[in-house]
Amino acid sequence: MMRTVEGTHMAAGLRFAIVVSQYNDFVTERLQAGALAALAAAGVASDDVMVVHVPGAFEIPFAAQHVAETGRFDAIVCLGCVIRGATPHFEYIASAVANGLTAASAATGIPMAFGVLTTNSVEEAIERAGEGDANKGREAALAAVEMATLVAQLGAETQRK
Repeated sequence: MMRTVEGTHMAAGLRFAIVVSQYNDFVTERLQAGALAALAAAGVASDDVMVVHVPGAFEIPFAAQHVAETGRFDAIVCLGCVIRGATPHFEYIASAVANGLTAASAATGIPMAFGVLTTNSVEEAIERAGEGDANKGREAALAAVEMATLVAQLGAETQRK
């Protein structure tokens, strides 16, 4: 019989880090609030959450990898906001962050949820960081919960054999 393994939406007892950019903090503070609310709703105790502030989105992958290498966290929620401007800087930063987080997660084996907004305007960024279910910080935290619980279940499956 085929077995299906999937993550859950409850993560009591698991530990999470949130790496959040201080640049565009009028947006990232809202993303952080959404992520913290989602983790609390998933049963994660506040003592099991650590928030790490970095200067900008470019620094998120570096910090996330170092946090993962401590071995203290089951998943990392990465939050930032890059708003398109008049130069190609937007593309370079957005690409570097996405590729950096992919590499950091692969190198450490720790799930890293991508909650870095890449928007065309301030208005779009604020809309994606609003209260409620559409908050992208909330969505990233929920993805981190699901991946952390999936990894835990896969570990249990490996030990079953």
